[in-house]
Amino acid sequence: MNISPLTNVGGGMASSSSPPASSSPATLSRYENQKRRDWNTFGQYLRNHRPPLSLSRCSGAHVLEFLRYLDQFGKTKVHTQLCPFFGHPNPPAPCPCPLRQAWGSLDALIGRLRAAFEEHGGKPEANPFGARAVRLYLREVRDSQAKARGISYEKKKRKRPPQHPPNNAVPPPPNASSH
Repeated sequence: MNISPLTNVGGGMASSSSPPASSSPATLSRYENQKRRDWNTFGQYLRNHRPPLSLSRCSGAHVLEFLRYLDQFGKTKVHTQLCPFFGHPNPPAPCPCPLRQAWGSLDALIGRLRAAFEEHGGKPEANPFGARAVRLYLREVRDSQAKARGISYEKKKRKRPPQHPPNNAVPPPPNASSH
């Protein structure tokens, strides 16, 4: 298959043969431009698939095939369990472990493609980018990359606004030593 690889800018894909957009690219946000490029690249992937696939016949399994295909263009070193640097975030020397797509890039890509699918008339319940198999694959990639690099992907806890006492609170008693 001859498909443009992911670019490092914005963690998304770039397609060199994308058709012109109906509105000027200058008026679209960076996210919208990236989503359009991702959608065009996925469409190119479907056309180059053997046999070619129509979007209506695309399943979560095809999305997984696409994500695995993209790994060859990855820039994130993922240590294997046999590597002496497995579990080390900053290895002291080079190793032959493979380069893969980073979990965060894949997660953002799937989010953009999921939105683009529905914007192009797809029904949410038939969205292959939201398939259970795709969610499980992303979780597996996240966990395996975290172990391989010795880092954890813990959900960030949202900061709660500081608790202020209610307006009818009793003021503190005056200082007794001021008499």
